[in-house]
Amino acid sequence: MTEYGRGAGSEPWHPEDPLYGDPGWRGHQAADGRSPYGDRPQQQYPPQQQYPQQPQQPQYGDPQGQYTGQQGPYPGQQYSAQQYPEQHQNQQYNGAWETGQNPVAVPYGAGAADPYAQQPGGYPPEAPDRYGTPDAYPPPQPPGRRPAAPEQTPEWQPDGPDEPEHPFFAGGDGRDDDGEYDDDPGERRRGRGGGERRGKSKQKRRNGCACLIVSLVLVGGLGGVSYYGYQFWQDRFGAAEDFAGEGTGQVEVEIPKGAGGYEIGNILKRKGVVKSVDAFVAAQASDPDAKFIQAGVYSLKKEMSARAAVELMTDPASRSGLIVREGMRNVQVYAAIDKQLGLKAGTTKGVATSQVKNLGLPSWADDNPKIKDPLEGFLFPSRYDIGKSTKPEKVLQQMVARANEKYGSLNLEAKAKTLGLDSPLEVLTVASLVQAEGITHDDFKKMSAVVYNRLEPTNTVTNQKLEFDSSFNYLKNQSKINISVEEIRSHDDPYNTYFYKGLTPGPIGNPGEEALTAALAPDKGGWMFFVSIDGQTTKFTKTLAEHEKLVDQFNERQKNGD
Repeated sequence: MTEYGRGAGSEPWHPEDPLYGDPGWRGHQAADGRSPYGDRPQQQYPPQQQYPQQPQQPQYGDPQGQYTGQQGPYPGQQYSAQQYPEQHQNQQYNGAWETGQNPVAVPYGAGAADPYAQQPGGYPPEAPDRYGTPDAYPPPQPPGRRPAAPEQTPEWQPDGPDEPEHPFFAGGDGRDDDGEYDDDPGERRRGRGGGERRGKSKQKRRNGCACLIVSLVLVGGLGGVSYYGYQFWQDRFGAAEDFAGEGTGQVEVEIPKGAGGYEIGNILKRKGVVKSVDAFVAAQASDPDAKFIQAGVYSLKKEMSARAAVELMTDPASRSGLIVREGMRNVQVYAAIDKQLGLKAGTTKGVATSQVKNLGLPSWADDNPKIKDPLEGFLFPSRYDIGKSTKPEKVLQQMVARANEKYGSLNLEAKAKTLGLDSPLEVLTVASLVQAEGITHDDFKKMSAVVYNRLEPTNTVTNQKLEFDSSFNYLKNQSKINISVEEIRSHDDPYNTYFYKGLTPGPIGNPGEEALTAALAPDKGGWMFFVSIDGQTTKFTKTLAEHEKLVDQFNERQKNGD
């Protein structure tokens, strides 16, 4: 910006300049497509030269009386005829030029005296530069972007009514008291017409209605925020919800294997035992005995306190379970399931017979048509948690699955070949015989050695007959010690090891893990015989002579009633 304006070019500075709004500014086309400089080509002007400050007295002519320049709207600024040729061609000078700054026009070329010199005050003060103040004129814009000239309005306007309110807050639809729409909304804005007729009472009612609606919204929002805030605080920092007391009624709850505190708590909450998961977890954490609650079915109560539920679940009496002991025969397991489920006797046995193919037996099971019960040996000894609503087939499936898991971990199929047996089922049969004849766990490996040694083809003492009383008791579904020689040797049955050589067609019971281990790793002592004199301990011998001495001792005790 120079001392004489904002920059070079033909753009006028002030609205009162005759050339204000010239569409040819900076060489742009006029709005109607014609050249802003007529039919003549546009003259390229050099950049404006910086001039030093001119004296305050404007120069109207040179000493020869020739026109040299035109005074601009501000002191010290001059326009030349070369800069504005159109203006000098079209303008008819009458000897005076009104600039908007000097009240008196001076003819060009006249040698009149300077009127300001004759005034007492001398020259008027220099006009301020309004471009450096807040009241500065806006910078010039290109012709296509120039705003329209602002409408000249008086600085002061009388106060009028406020703009009409939104219909939602005003409570109306723009109609007057008679239900007619106002013809001229501007009348209402200027304070005339229907606005005066309605008066202030309706406006106050509308304002009151709007305030009421806003208040209700604020109160509702505040209430919602308060509620959710309380719930958040309660969940994070408040005490967990809990029932009080020992509860009422009875409910069976099944806890799966490997369930942790939160999973157990969710199960109890769904069953209506506890009120919240957090309460149960907190009660479990405070009880050292409850850290590892076992899987199973528990008989609990409805709406118990979390602490009462934990105490009851740590009591073995609360578990609704069925225990299958080592060596139990299937007929005994069936009867126990019927009793546990409250079913008619024989129900589970009928299910086992009819659903045998749907219970999950391995492919190598039931490979002998002479087997009395295909499930024998597959109802693995363990504790099974079953409730009153459990179906018999589900219980049997759980037992078979447990057996498959254990037999798979022992790799019975591979071990059978190393032991000289035909199938994994024979390994299981050996284990069942060991389980039935052994009294203590120390007997199992020696009893396993007796079985394998009697099966040897070189056995000429028993001629590969096992001669186990337990197999005869199995086929008779009894448990006797004193069996007559005539009865046991004359009974023709595949399970009678006094009548047939080799192993029984299938297991005679459900062996436990120790009997299975002994069947896979028999003792190497060469044992061939065994007898229990007192019914509590078993003695093993390698020769028939040693065995006959022990038999005499046993018979003597029986005569004396010992």
